[in-house]
Amino acid sequence: MTQSVQAQVDQSTKDYLSFVIADQVFGMPVELIQDIFMPESLTAVPLSDETIAGVLNLRGTIVTMIDGHASLGLPKPDSASAQMAIRLEYEGESYGLMVDTVGDVLSLTADFYEENPSHLDPAWRRFAKGVYRLDDALMVVLDVFEVLNLKLAHGVKSRKGMS
Repeated sequence: MTQSVQAQVDQSTKDYLSFVIADQVFGMPVELIQDIFMPESLTAVPLSDETIAGVLNLRGTIVTMIDGHASLGLPKPDSASAQMAIRLEYEGESYGLMVDTVGDVLSLTADFYEENPSHLDPAWRRFAKGVYRLDDALMVVLDVFEVLNLKLAHGVKSRKGMS
């Protein structure tokens, strides 16, 4: 492959981490992800929004855990199955998005990308940047910063301002 052809291929693909919340496949760009881990020993945050699952200490970093089900208005899992978390940074703070399962890193081309479909749940429109048609599912590209921004707007304050 020549360098110009390789450059065109590289520009037309984007890598996403796929994950599942309540049987729906989501994806987020891999460059946003700091870590993937299994959350243990969550500490509840009194008077917090239902979307805040708690906080935990992850290798010396305090991580605010966001409940993916509650944030997206999806039903909670029936069992107390182990969840995974995807850690990212937002406005200088560390957050973990709790998900049911983490899938693969997918290199996707623009050919499979579509704007939000008209039948997409209106509540999800503000969280979705579009969708990719996969072989066996529709992957919603999650605007995770919008999810976190709404949490901050609903009374979750930055720890920097607390004394």
